[in-house]
Amino acid sequence: MTETTGERLPPVPAVVAAEQFAREGEVAVGTPPPEIPGRKGRLRRLIVYAILFCVALLFFIPFFWDVTTSLKTLPETAGFHLWPKHPSFKAYDNALTTFNFKRYFANSFFIATVVTLMNLFLSSLGGYAFARLRFPGREVLFFFVLATLMIPNELRLVPVFQMLTDMPLVHWHLIGTYQSYFIINLVGAANLFLMRQYFLTIPKDYEEAAKLDGAGYFKTYWRVMLPLAGPALAAVTILTFQGTWNDFFWPLIVFLGNEDIFTLPLGILKFKSEFNTQWPELMAASVIAILPITILYVFFQRYFVAGVTAAGVKG
Repeated sequence: MTETTGERLPPVPAVVAAEQFAREGEVAVGTPPPEIPGRKGRLRRLIVYAILFCVALLFFIPFFWDVTTSLKTLPETAGFHLWPKHPSFKAYDNALTTFNFKRYFANSFFIATVVTLMNLFLSSLGGYAFARLRFPGREVLFFFVLATLMIPNELRLVPVFQMLTDMPLVHWHLIGTYQSYFIINLVGAANLFLMRQYFLTIPKDYEEAAKLDGAGYFKTYWRVMLPLAGPALAAVTILTFQGTWNDFFWPLIVFLGNEDIFTLPLGILKFKSEFNTQWPELMAASVIAILPITILYVFFQRYFVAGVTAAGVKG
């Protein structure tokens, strides 16, 4: 770069450099060459998009088949037709009326809502205690909480069923009631772990400021820490609601003998018999069961990803 009047000239803009490079084949002094995307980069991006499209299509085909089958008649389900000749919503009407699916839907929504609210409060409270409070045996107790994740439900089946048949101390018989399922799912170890990991990422300055204002432990948790844990709470909401909504094992055990409190998975089981399966009604019931979870994930997807990502930052 030359100096004509004793002052330094401004650097040549990148656009001018690109034009000069196109005309003369050389780049202006002091200007980096423009980045031109190569064929390898475009090809790599095209391959990635193609793979993602194939994976998305692989997951979409069963759902599409579910929807189309729910619009068919029973004879049409015996053949391979991608779309029904005469689409009808009769299967949805039969699922909601003849098979008492309205009741099952209400039961699932009530149970999933209660279990989700319990887990939101208890897992956030326990996660705050394990992350911020100092008390004897904290690490050992948290280790035992995580150890419960390695115990399968089949191994707990007999002792849990005996406990619910004759509750210790109070001698309550809870089999066939909502309370039996609520006791089993008071708080999940995975939710507790998720909330603890997220609270560890929050700076301690907020707690110290709350202490200076005279706030105790619970007030600090309720007024300061909980509002900052929105993404983690959204993740716990989605995971808990979805897990409870789709749960089949424990409702089959604890709701034994009381069909009035059956949930959607147990209701869907009724569409299958020994000699004949009502395929249109079965698929219609499946679509009805999938829709609430789909809507929940669409609205909370951003918070769910943010909560899970932030919880895995600090151990």
